[in-house]
Amino acid sequence: MKTKYDLIVAGAGYAGFAAAVRAARNGMDVLLFDRDGCAGGTGSASMIVPYMNYWTIDPATQEKIYLNKGLFFELRQHLIEQGQLMANDRNFHDEYVKLIMDRMLIEAGVTVLYHSYLIGADTADGTVRSVTVANKTGNLTFEADWFLDATGDADLTVMCGFPTRLGRESDHLCQPMTTCFRMANVDTALFKEEKPQIQELYQAWQAEGRIKNPRENVLTFFMPVKGIVHFNTTRVVGKNPVDAFDLTAAEMEAREQIFEMIAFLKANFASFKDASLISIGSRIGVRESRMISGEYVLTEDDVKACRKFDDTIAVANYSIDIHSPDGSGTLIYKLPQGEYYTIPYRCLIPKGVKNMLVAGRCISADHVAQASVRIMPICCTMGEAAGTALTLARQSGAKDVREVDVPKLQKQLEAQGLKIH
Repeated sequence: MKTKYDLIVAGAGYAGFAAAVRAARNGMDVLLFDRDGCAGGTGSASMIVPYMNYWTIDPATQEKIYLNKGLFFELRQHLIEQGQLMANDRNFHDEYVKLIMDRMLIEAGVTVLYHSYLIGADTADGTVRSVTVANKTGNLTFEADWFLDATGDADLTVMCGFPTRLGRESDHLCQPMTTCFRMANVDTALFKEEKPQIQELYQAWQAEGRIKNPRENVLTFFMPVKGIVHFNTTRVVGKNPVDAFDLTAAEMEAREQIFEMIAFLKANFASFKDASLISIGSRIGVRESRMISGEYVLTEDDVKACRKFDDTIAVANYSIDIHSPDGSGTLIYKLPQGEYYTIPYRCLIPKGVKNMLVAGRCISADHVAQASVRIMPICCTMGEAAGTALTLARQSGAKDVREVDVPKLQKQLEAQGLKIH
Protein backbone atom coordinates (compact mmCIF):
# COMPACT_ATOMS: atom_id res chain seq x y z
CA MET A 1 0.00 0.00 0.00
CA LYS A 2 1.32 3.41 -0.98
CA THR A 3 1.71 5.77 1.98
CA LYS A 4 3.52 8.86 0.58
CA TYR A 5 2.05 11.51 -1.74
CA ASP A 6 2.95 14.96 -3.03
CA LEU A 7 -0.34 16.38 -1.73
CA ILE A 8 -2.99 15.13 0.67
CA VAL A 9 -6.42 16.79 0.57
CA ALA A 10 -8.69 16.33 3.59
CA GLY A 11 -12.33 16.63 2.57
CA ALA A 12 -13.96 16.00 -0.83
CA GLY A 13 -16.53 18.78 -0.82
CA TYR A 14 -16.41 21.29 -3.65
CA ALA A 15 -13.20 22.86 -2.36
CA GLY A 16 -11.34 19.59 -1.85
CA PHE A 17 -12.63 18.07 -5.08
CA ALA A 18 -11.46 21.06 -7.14
CA ALA A 19 -8.09 21.24 -5.39
CA ALA A 20 -7.41 17.54 -5.94
CA VAL A 21 -8.42 17.53 -9.61
CA ARG A 22 -6.47 20.67 -10.44
CA ALA A 23 -3.33 19.64 -8.58
CA ALA A 24 -3.38 16.19 -10.20
CA ARG A 25 -3.89 17.66 -13.66
CA ASN A 26 -0.93 19.93 -12.96
CA GLY A 27 1.34 17.00 -12.15
CA MET A 28 0.91 16.36 -8.42
CA ASP A 29 0.50 12.87 -6.95
CA VAL A 30 -2.67 13.45 -4.88
CA LEU A 31 -4.55 11.56 -2.18
CA LEU A 32 -8.08 12.81 -1.44
CA PHE A 33 -10.08 11.38 1.46
CA ASP A 34 -13.54 12.04 2.86
CA ARG A 35 -15.90 10.69 5.52
CA ASP A 36 -18.75 10.28 3.01
CA GLY A 37 -19.12 7.72 0.25
CA CYS A 38 -19.08 10.38 -2.45
CA ALA A 39 -17.54 13.72 -3.37
CA GLY A 40 -19.49 16.98 -3.27
CA GLY A 41 -19.81 17.51 0.48
CA THR A 42 -22.98 19.34 1.43
CA GLY A 43 -23.97 19.53 -2.24
CA SER A 44 -24.17 15.73 -2.30
CA ALA A 45 -24.52 14.22 1.18
CA SER A 46 -26.67 17.09 2.48
CA MET A 47 -28.60 17.56 -0.80
CA ILE A 48 -28.14 21.34 -0.73
CA VAL A 49 -30.16 23.12 -3.44
CA PRO A 50 -30.06 25.69 -4.92
CA TYR A 51 -26.50 26.65 -5.81
CA MET A 52 -26.47 30.32 -4.90
CA ASN A 53 -25.60 32.91 -7.52
CA TYR A 54 -22.12 32.51 -8.99
CA TRP A 55 -22.61 35.49 -11.26
CA THR A 56 -23.42 39.17 -11.21
CA ILE A 57 -25.59 41.14 -13.64
CA ASP A 58 -24.18 43.78 -15.98
CA PRO A 59 -26.32 46.86 -15.19
CA ALA A 60 -26.09 48.10 -18.78
CA THR A 61 -26.92 44.91 -20.67
CA GLN A 62 -28.65 42.88 -17.92
CA GLU A 63 -26.51 39.92 -18.99
CA LYS A 64 -24.91 37.49 -16.54
CA ILE A 65 -21.22 37.91 -15.79
CA TYR A 66 -20.06 34.55 -14.45
CA LEU A 67 -17.60 34.94 -11.58
CA ASN A 68 -16.90 31.36 -10.47
CA LYS A 69 -15.77 29.34 -13.45
CA GLY A 70 -12.81 26.98 -13.96
CA LEU A 71 -13.54 23.44 -12.78
CA PHE A 72 -16.92 24.51 -11.46
CA PHE A 73 -17.96 25.48 -14.97
CA GLU A 74 -16.55 22.24 -16.31
CA LEU A 75 -18.76 20.28 -13.93
CA ARG A 76 -21.68 22.54 -14.82
CA GLN A 77 -21.16 21.78 -18.51
CA HIS A 78 -21.31 18.04 -17.81
CA LEU A 79 -24.63 18.57 -16.03
CA ILE A 80 -25.98 20.56 -18.99
CA GLU A 81 -25.00 17.75 -21.35
CA GLN A 82 -26.82 15.26 -19.09
CA GLY A 83 -29.90 17.51 -18.93
CA GLN A 84 -29.54 17.81 -15.14
CA LEU A 85 -29.21 21.58 -14.65
CA MET A 86 -32.34 23.69 -14.56
CA ALA A 87 -32.53 26.78 -16.77
CA ASN A 88 -32.09 29.04 -13.73
CA ASP A 89 -28.41 27.87 -13.49
CA ARG A 90 -28.94 27.08 -9.81
CA ASN A 91 -30.64 23.72 -9.37
CA PHE A 92 -28.18 20.85 -9.90
CA HIS A 93 -29.16 17.16 -9.71
CA ASP A 94 -26.92 15.97 -6.87
CA GLU A 95 -26.91 12.29 -7.88
CA TYR A 96 -25.38 13.26 -11.22
CA VAL A 97 -22.91 15.55 -9.42
CA LYS A 98 -21.58 12.53 -7.50
CA LEU A 99 -20.97 10.57 -10.70
CA ILE A 100 -19.42 13.47 -12.58
CA MET A 101 -17.06 14.25 -9.72
CA ASP A 102 -16.00 10.58 -9.52
CA ARG A 103 -15.22 10.60 -13.23
CA MET A 104 -13.24 13.84 -13.07
CA LEU A 105 -11.21 12.59 -10.10
CA ILE A 106 -10.44 9.26 -11.77
CA GLU A 107 -9.52 10.89 -15.09
CA ALA A 108 -7.15 13.28 -13.27
CA GLY A 109 -5.41 10.34 -11.57
CA VAL A 110 -6.37 11.27 -7.99
CA THR A 111 -6.20 8.48 -5.40
CA VAL A 112 -9.56 8.64 -3.62
CA LEU A 113 -10.49 7.19 -0.22
CA TYR A 114 -14.15 7.47 0.77
CA HIS A 115 -15.59 6.39 4.14
CA SER A 116 -12.39 7.60 5.82
CA TYR A 117 -12.37 9.74 8.96
CA LEU A 118 -9.52 12.02 9.93
CA ILE A 119 -8.41 10.96 13.41
CA GLY A 120 -4.93 12.44 13.79
CA ALA A 121 -2.07 14.46 12.39
CA ASP A 122 1.65 14.70 13.06
CA THR A 123 3.18 18.18 12.98
CA ALA A 124 6.59 19.57 13.90
CA ASP A 125 7.84 23.16 13.73
CA GLY A 126 4.88 24.31 11.63
CA THR A 127 5.27 21.49 9.12
CA VAL A 128 2.54 18.89 8.75
CA ARG A 129 4.17 15.50 8.27
CA SER A 130 1.31 13.03 8.12
CA VAL A 131 -2.38 12.39 8.69
CA THR A 132 -4.10 9.30 10.07
CA VAL A 133 -7.52 8.19 8.90
CA ALA A 134 -9.83 5.45 10.17
CA ASN A 135 -11.77 3.29 7.74
CA LYS A 136 -12.74 -0.33 7.08
CA THR A 137 -9.09 -1.24 6.51
CA GLY A 138 -8.10 0.10 9.92
CA ASN A 139 -6.10 3.15 10.99
CA LEU A 140 -3.95 4.28 8.06
CA THR A 141 -1.20 6.91 8.17
CA PHE A 142 -0.19 8.84 5.05
CA GLU A 143 2.67 11.28 4.54
CA ALA A 144 2.94 14.16 2.08
CA ASP A 145 5.00 17.23 1.30
CA TRP A 146 1.91 19.45 1.09
CA PHE A 147 -1.55 19.38 2.66
CA LEU A 148 -4.92 21.04 2.15
CA ASP A 149 -7.63 21.30 4.80
CA ALA A 150 -10.94 21.26 2.93
CA THR A 151 -12.97 19.67 5.72
CA GLY A 152 -15.32 22.65 6.09
CA ASP A 153 -14.88 22.52 9.86
CA ALA A 154 -11.10 23.11 9.83
CA ASP A 155 -10.65 19.66 11.37
CA LEU A 156 -7.12 19.16 10.06
CA THR A 157 -6.08 22.63 11.19
CA VAL A 158 -7.29 21.85 14.71
CA MET A 159 -5.61 18.45 14.83
CA CYS A 160 -2.36 20.07 13.74
CA GLY A 161 -2.62 22.52 16.64
CA PHE A 162 -3.08 25.71 14.61
CA PRO A 163 -5.54 28.35 15.89
CA THR A 164 -9.20 28.65 14.87
CA ARG A 165 -12.28 30.40 16.17
CA LEU A 166 -15.91 29.31 16.27
CA GLY A 167 -18.94 31.15 14.89
CA ARG A 168 -20.03 34.68 15.71
CA GLU A 169 -17.36 36.74 17.43
CA SER A 170 -19.61 37.99 20.25
CA ASP A 171 -20.85 34.64 21.55
CA HIS A 172 -19.43 31.89 19.26
CA LEU A 173 -22.91 30.88 18.14
CA CYS A 174 -23.04 29.54 14.58
CA GLN A 175 -25.64 29.94 11.87
CA PRO A 176 -28.33 27.27 12.27
CA MET A 177 -28.06 23.87 10.62
CA THR A 178 -30.55 22.55 8.08
CA THR A 179 -31.47 19.06 6.91
CA CYS A 180 -32.92 19.08 3.41
CA PHE A 181 -35.60 16.68 2.20
CA ARG A 182 -37.68 16.01 -0.91
CA MET A 183 -41.25 15.02 -1.62
CA ALA A 184 -42.41 13.36 -4.83
CA ASN A 185 -45.76 13.19 -6.62
CA VAL A 186 -46.55 16.77 -5.68
CA ASP A 187 -49.09 18.61 -7.85
CA THR A 188 -46.58 21.35 -8.57
CA ALA A 189 -48.97 23.56 -10.56
CA LEU A 190 -51.45 23.56 -7.68
CA PHE A 191 -48.60 23.97 -5.18
CA LYS A 192 -47.60 27.24 -6.84
CA GLU A 193 -51.19 28.47 -6.41
CA GLU A 194 -51.41 27.31 -2.80
CA LYS A 195 -48.00 28.59 -1.70
CA PRO A 196 -49.25 31.94 -0.28
CA GLN A 197 -51.83 30.05 1.81
CA ILE A 198 -49.16 27.58 2.93
CA GLN A 199 -46.99 30.42 4.23
CA GLU A 200 -49.94 32.10 5.94
CA LEU A 201 -51.15 28.96 7.72
CA TYR A 202 -47.60 27.92 8.65
CA GLN A 203 -47.00 31.24 10.39
CA ALA A 204 -50.37 31.04 12.13
CA TRP A 205 -49.65 27.53 13.41
CA GLN A 206 -46.19 28.61 14.47
CA ALA A 207 -47.67 31.51 16.47
CA GLU A 208 -50.05 29.05 18.15
CA GLY A 209 -47.20 26.70 19.05
CA ARG A 210 -48.37 23.97 16.68
CA ILE A 211 -45.21 24.29 14.57
CA LYS A 212 -41.95 23.95 16.50
CA ASN A 213 -39.59 24.80 13.63
CA PRO A 214 -38.35 28.36 14.35
CA ARG A 215 -37.81 29.23 10.67
CA GLU A 216 -39.97 32.17 9.60
CA ASN A 217 -41.33 30.60 6.38
CA VAL A 218 -41.48 27.44 4.28
CA LEU A 219 -38.53 27.46 1.89
CA THR A 220 -38.87 25.26 -1.20
CA PHE A 221 -37.27 24.77 -4.60
CA PHE A 222 -37.82 22.63 -7.65
CA MET A 223 -35.55 19.96 -9.11
CA PRO A 224 -34.75 18.88 -12.68
CA VAL A 225 -37.26 16.03 -12.07
CA LYS A 226 -40.99 16.63 -12.48
CA GLY A 227 -43.28 16.37 -9.49
CA ILE A 228 -40.56 16.77 -6.87
CA VAL A 229 -40.35 19.63 -4.38
CA HIS A 230 -37.12 20.21 -2.48
CA PHE A 231 -37.34 21.61 1.07
CA ASN A 232 -34.49 23.66 2.55
CA THR A 233 -36.65 24.68 5.48
CA THR A 234 -35.65 22.95 8.71
CA ARG A 235 -33.77 25.11 11.20
CA VAL A 236 -31.82 23.85 14.21
CA VAL A 237 -30.47 26.68 16.35
CA GLY A 238 -28.12 26.88 19.32
CA LYS A 239 -26.16 23.73 18.50
CA ASN A 240 -22.40 23.50 18.02
CA PRO A 241 -21.64 21.80 14.67
CA VAL A 242 -18.25 20.58 15.92
CA ASP A 243 -19.54 19.01 19.13
CA ALA A 244 -20.52 15.38 18.53
CA PHE A 245 -23.36 15.42 21.05
CA ASP A 246 -24.81 18.68 19.69
CA LEU A 247 -24.48 17.43 16.13
CA THR A 248 -26.33 14.23 17.00
CA ALA A 249 -29.10 16.18 18.72
CA ALA A 250 -29.34 18.47 15.68
CA GLU A 251 -29.83 15.52 13.32
CA MET A 252 -32.65 14.20 15.51
CA GLU A 253 -34.33 17.58 15.92
CA ALA A 254 -34.21 18.24 12.17
CA ARG A 255 -35.89 14.91 11.41
CA GLU A 256 -38.71 15.80 13.81
CA GLN A 257 -39.13 19.10 11.94
CA ILE A 258 -39.26 17.24 8.62
CA PHE A 259 -42.10 14.97 9.67
CA GLU A 260 -43.88 17.90 11.34
CA MET A 261 -43.77 19.71 7.98
CA ILE A 262 -44.97 16.69 5.99
CA ALA A 263 -47.94 16.17 8.33
CA PHE A 264 -48.81 19.88 8.14
CA LEU A 265 -48.77 19.92 4.32
CA LYS A 266 -50.65 16.67 3.78
CA ALA A 267 -53.37 17.58 6.27
CA ASN A 268 -54.08 21.00 4.84
CA PHE A 269 -53.20 21.31 1.14
CA ALA A 270 -54.51 19.47 -1.89
CA SER A 271 -51.21 19.80 -3.76
CA PHE A 272 -49.65 17.39 -1.25
CA LYS A 273 -52.58 14.97 -0.95
CA ASP A 274 -50.81 12.23 -2.94
CA ALA A 275 -47.24 13.34 -2.16
CA SER A 276 -44.67 11.13 -0.44
CA LEU A 277 -41.35 11.69 1.27
CA ILE A 278 -38.61 10.18 -0.93
CA SER A 279 -35.28 11.36 0.50
CA ILE A 280 -33.58 13.11 3.41
CA GLY A 281 -30.01 14.37 3.35
CA SER A 282 -27.68 11.75 4.81
CA ARG A 283 -26.16 14.42 7.02
CA ILE A 284 -27.36 17.80 8.24
CA GLY A 285 -26.14 20.85 6.34
CA VAL A 286 -23.74 23.09 8.27
CA ARG A 287 -23.48 26.75 7.25
CA GLU A 288 -20.83 27.84 9.72
CA SER A 289 -18.54 26.32 12.30
CA ARG A 290 -14.80 26.94 12.75
CA MET A 291 -12.77 29.46 10.77
CA ILE A 292 -9.01 29.44 10.72
CA SER A 293 -6.93 32.27 12.12
CA GLY A 294 -5.19 33.22 8.91
CA GLU A 295 -2.63 35.67 7.64
CA TYR A 296 -5.54 37.96 6.75
CA VAL A 297 -9.14 38.00 7.99
CA LEU A 298 -11.72 38.83 5.33
CA THR A 299 -14.17 41.26 6.93
CA GLU A 300 -17.71 42.51 6.61
CA ASP A 301 -16.31 45.86 5.41
CA ASP A 302 -14.25 44.12 2.72
CA VAL A 303 -17.33 42.40 1.34
CA LYS A 304 -19.65 45.41 1.50
CA ALA A 305 -17.03 47.70 -0.07
CA CYS A 306 -16.41 45.14 -2.86
CA ARG A 307 -12.73 45.41 -1.99
CA LYS A 308 -10.10 44.14 -4.43
CA PHE A 309 -6.83 42.68 -3.10
CA ASP A 310 -3.43 42.48 -4.74
CA ASP A 311 -3.20 38.76 -3.89
CA THR A 312 -6.67 37.85 -5.18
CA ILE A 313 -7.30 34.17 -5.87
CA ALA A 314 -11.12 34.22 -6.30
CA VAL A 315 -13.95 36.69 -6.84
CA ALA A 316 -17.52 36.69 -5.51
CA ASN A 317 -20.75 38.65 -5.50
CA TYR A 318 -23.04 36.48 -3.37
CA SER A 319 -25.10 38.32 -0.76
CA ILE A 320 -24.28 38.37 2.92
CA ASP A 321 -26.80 35.72 3.95
CA ILE A 322 -27.07 35.20 7.71
CA HIS A 323 -29.66 32.80 9.11
CA SER A 324 -30.05 34.03 12.66
CA PRO A 325 -27.95 32.03 15.14
CA ASP A 326 -30.58 32.91 17.76
CA GLY A 327 -33.71 31.58 16.08
CA SER A 328 -36.05 33.06 13.49
CA GLY A 329 -35.10 35.55 10.79
CA THR A 330 -32.64 35.79 7.91
CA LEU A 331 -30.49 38.84 7.23
CA ILE A 332 -29.75 39.47 3.55
CA TYR A 333 -27.38 42.21 2.39
CA LYS A 334 -27.22 42.29 -1.41
CA LEU A 335 -24.10 43.52 -3.14
CA PRO A 336 -24.44 45.94 -6.07
CA GLN A 337 -25.03 44.32 -9.43
CA GLY A 338 -22.01 44.45 -11.71
CA GLU A 339 -19.69 44.56 -8.69
CA TYR A 340 -17.77 41.91 -6.77
CA TYR A 341 -15.23 41.53 -4.00
CA THR A 342 -12.13 39.38 -4.07
CA ILE A 343 -10.67 36.79 -1.71
CA PRO A 344 -6.96 37.17 -0.92
CA TYR A 345 -4.54 34.26 -0.93
CA ARG A 346 -3.58 35.19 2.65
CA CYS A 347 -7.06 34.04 3.86
CA LEU A 348 -6.09 30.48 2.91
CA ILE A 349 -2.91 30.45 5.02
CA PRO A 350 -3.29 29.42 8.69
CA LYS A 351 -1.02 31.23 11.08
CA GLY A 352 2.01 29.18 12.05
CA VAL A 353 1.84 26.58 9.26
CA LYS A 354 4.38 26.16 6.46
CA ASN A 355 3.09 23.46 4.13
CA MET A 356 -0.71 23.59 4.33
CA LEU A 357 -3.48 25.73 2.92
CA VAL A 358 -7.18 25.84 3.81
CA ALA A 359 -10.04 26.21 1.34
CA GLY A 360 -13.82 26.29 1.66
CA ARG A 361 -16.14 27.83 4.22
CA CYS A 362 -13.52 27.61 7.00
CA ILE A 363 -11.07 30.13 5.51
CA SER A 364 -9.99 33.13 7.55
CA ALA A 365 -13.07 35.40 7.61
CA ASP A 366 -15.26 37.09 10.18
CA HIS A 367 -18.81 35.91 10.89
CA VAL A 368 -20.44 38.31 8.41
CA ALA A 369 -17.97 37.84 5.55
CA GLN A 370 -18.15 34.06 5.97
CA ALA A 371 -21.89 34.29 5.33
CA SER A 372 -21.05 35.27 1.76
CA VAL A 373 -17.97 33.18 0.93
CA ARG A 374 -19.49 29.91 2.24
CA ILE A 375 -21.47 28.95 -0.87
CA MET A 376 -20.42 25.98 -3.00
CA PRO A 377 -19.41 27.74 -6.25
CA ILE A 378 -17.09 30.09 -4.36
CA CYS A 379 -15.67 27.18 -2.33
CA CYS A 380 -14.98 25.33 -5.58
CA THR A 381 -13.06 28.31 -6.95
CA MET A 382 -11.06 28.64 -3.73
CA GLY A 383 -10.22 24.95 -3.85
CA GLU A 384 -8.96 25.15 -7.41
CA ALA A 385 -6.83 28.15 -6.46
CA ALA A 386 -5.38 26.27 -3.47
CA GLY A 387 -4.56 23.20 -5.55
CA THR A 388 -2.86 25.41 -8.11
CA ALA A 389 -0.89 27.30 -5.44
CA LEU A 390 0.41 24.08 -3.87
CA THR A 391 1.45 22.81 -7.31
CA LEU A 392 3.44 26.00 -7.88
CA ALA A 393 5.00 25.65 -4.43
CA ARG A 394 6.20 22.17 -5.30
CA GLN A 395 7.44 23.17 -8.75
CA SER A 396 9.43 26.11 -7.39
CA GLY A 397 11.01 24.17 -4.55
CA ALA A 398 9.33 26.40 -1.95
CA LYS A 399 9.46 25.39 1.71
CA ASP A 400 6.57 27.61 2.80
CA VAL A 401 3.19 28.43 1.24
CA ARG A 402 4.04 32.11 1.75
CA GLU A 403 6.81 31.74 -0.84
CA VAL A 404 4.34 31.11 -3.68
CA ASP A 405 4.74 33.66 -6.48
CA VAL A 406 1.25 35.20 -6.33
CA PRO A 407 1.37 37.03 -9.72
CA LYS A 408 2.42 33.74 -11.32
CA LEU A 409 -0.40 31.99 -9.47
CA GLN A 410 -2.91 34.55 -10.71
CA LYS A 411 -1.69 34.16 -14.29
CA GLN A 412 -2.04 30.38 -14.01
CA LEU A 413 -5.56 30.68 -12.56
CA GLU A 414 -6.60 32.91 -15.44
CA ALA A 415 -5.15 30.37 -17.89
CA GLN A 416 -7.39 27.76 -16.21
CA GLY A 417 -10.45 29.91 -16.93
CA LEU A 418 -10.89 31.54 -13.52
CA LYS A 419 -11.77 35.18 -13.09
CA ILE A 420 -9.26 37.07 -10.95
CA HIS A 421 -9.69 40.72 -11.97
